Amino acid sequence: MTRRQNEQVKQTPQQVEPTSAAPSTGEKNLEGADVVLRVENLQKQYPIKKGFFAKAAQVVHALEGVSFELRRGETFAIVGESGCGKSTTGKCILRLTEPTSGKVYVGDQEFTSLRGKMLTQARQKLKLIFQDPYSSLNPRMTVADIIAEPIDIAGVCKTRQEREARIEEVMQAVNLDLSYKYRYPHEFSGGQRQRIGIARAIALLPEIIVCDEPVSALDVSVQAKVINLLKDLQAKLGLSYIFISHDLSVVKHISDTVMVMYLGHEMELASKMALFDKPLHPYTQALLDVIPRIAHERIADKRILQGDVPSPTNPPAGCVFSTRCGQCMAICKEKIPELVEVEPGHMCACHLYDKNLTEAQRKLSLHESLLAQRAHDAQLRSAAADEKTAYGEKTAYAALCSTKHVAPCRAQVTTACSTLQAQEA
Repeated sequence: MTRRQNEQVKQTPQQVEPTSAAPSTGEKNLEGADVVLRVENLQKQYPIKKGFFAKAAQVVHALEGVSFELRRGETFAIVGESGCGKSTTGKCILRLTEPTSGKVYVGDQEFTSLRGKMLTQARQKLKLIFQDPYSSLNPRMTVADIIAEPIDIAGVCKTRQEREARIEEVMQAVNLDLSYKYRYPHEFSGGQRQRIGIARAIALLPEIIVCDEPVSALDVSVQAKVINLLKDLQAKLGLSYIFISHDLSVVKHISDTVMVMYLGHEMELASKMALFDKPLHPYTQALLDVIPRIAHERIADKRILQGDVPSPTNPPAGCVFSTRCGQCMAICKEKIPELVEVEPGHMCACHLYDKNLTEAQRKLSLHESLLAQRAHDAQLRSAAADEKTAYGEKTAYAALCSTKHVAPCRAQVTTACSTLQAQEA
């Protein structure tokens, strides 16, 4: 390589540097940070057709009026159950799926209206890290070719030396040995493959990366390394993440702001500390109750959601969570709640925080909810008692059979069961 070529490589703008230590887990100060992405009233509907020539008979309501902002250097987490619209939100933002309506702004530019070359150029600012590290990499391409693919499409490297230098910089940034350049994906573990996917995503130094459950397919020990790597890269490159996940423990570790979704609707939107310390929406409260905790942190009375998630083709009238909510009121089944600011920076879509709702109505709702919860708890206790009795009878039956070598009568089983329960007590 000539001296002039060496100088060209050194002058490559915004070179990626390798990192090692994970940043602190404290909250970042995002006040005054630029808004790099703005989503306004995003909607997506999938028509269901009975045949090729038939008209759409039904519609899947995947997204209904999703709106939020993403700031520079922020990690915006989207959480919820499977099928709530998390991944669809990410795909609509990237325009991998065209939204039915709504707008997406990247900086001051309306991303949803771009076409052709302007869309290709704007897409250099947004990248995606896929969920599955096994199927998202081309098995016939080497690591170098996978990382260089977006570089070649964008045409940012003018010479072969610049291209090779950029590949090596990116590999070092994600802690991949340079000897892996000409190996194929099948030669790597899941964690290493995901690092290759991350390297491909940051190759063009984007502003925004959509992380679609990037660690859900990995072992717990590998998850921590990948999460720390993402935080390192964010601190070095000023990246903004949209982090899609159903694992609230991971979200608590990496996120700055959290949006809770249910059946395509926003339920709650708040900072990480506000949402985990004081959840407002009944659905968020139920989600947080099921997070595994160590013994001294376990919650005595967990909120257990009853029933199944309604069909997105036929969502319930009013609040979509009304069929499973323990605090459901009459208005919940009639009117869709608006996402309002209950506390500074803490948004919630629930009629419990409706200013037009009287205090008497709130108390009545809470009283009815308490009665319903007590009835549900009584059913659970009764079922547990029946199960314990059945188990005791089986144990007593086996014991009598082993001693008498004959099938005992019902009275003998009941007596033996009572004796065993008395001994256990």
